[in-house]
Amino acid sequence: MKIVNRGLKLAAAWLLCAFGHAAAAELPGTFEAHYSLYRTGAKVAEMLRVFERLDNGRYRYRSETRTTGVFSLFRKDHVIEESNWLFRNGELRPLEYLYDHSGGKKDRNVAVTFDWDAQKITNTVNGQSWRMPTEPKVMDKLLYQLAIMHDLKSGRAPLAYTVADGGKIKTYDFELLGNEIISTPLGELDTVKVSRVRKDSRRETVFWCAEKLHFLPVRVENIETDGGKTTVVIDSVTGLDAAH
Repeated sequence: MKIVNRGLKLAAAWLLCAFGHAAAAELPGTFEAHYSLYRTGAKVAEMLRVFERLDNGRYRYRSETRTTGVFSLFRKDHVIEESNWLFRNGELRPLEYLYDHSGGKKDRNVAVTFDWDAQKITNTVNGQSWRMPTEPKVMDKLLYQLAIMHDLKSGRAPLAYTVADGGKIKTYDFELLGNEIISTPLGELDTVKVSRVRKDSRRETVFWCAEKLHFLPVRVENIETDGGKTTVVIDSVTGLDAAH
């Protein structure tokens, strides 16, 4: 169960890809994507990802993951992540990141707020808060996952992103692994493989980003240090129209 729970956390924090520097016209179209998460060949969870524009000129990226099938008889994990953000002076800026995990052994609630005027980030975990200084171009743990899509579409190789993670500012490093045609429930898709680089770690995460879907990840594989593998596969997607 512990190994599968790590997979669920991956599912709620994966999809690897975020924005960097982009004009609003370069944003991908809004979309709704459904995924299934597998462990040792068995489906253990379902995930929904939604990218939308709000009436107030802000943007929201939301992820929701639930256990399913036989596994849901033993665990009722429900993970919700949400990133609220805007563009300011040509930069994508996170305003608030929310994370809520219920139904597991221990519930966890996280809120990260970005005060760009004061150059402070406030982290609140299960009611306990602390602050840390922000850095230029810092992302939250969900928003950064839209960037590789943008960078690949812009012809830039995704290399590194600065992310507020666990009360610290961390650098997420990536490398391109080439192109591959893969079979998915949507049919065969031309994809670009991207891997997250972790120094001094046996963990491995590989993403397959589909060119015709604005480089939306359609498959993700995560291998843990113990050799356990979790796979996330797209089931359906709507939207991804050209931005206006």
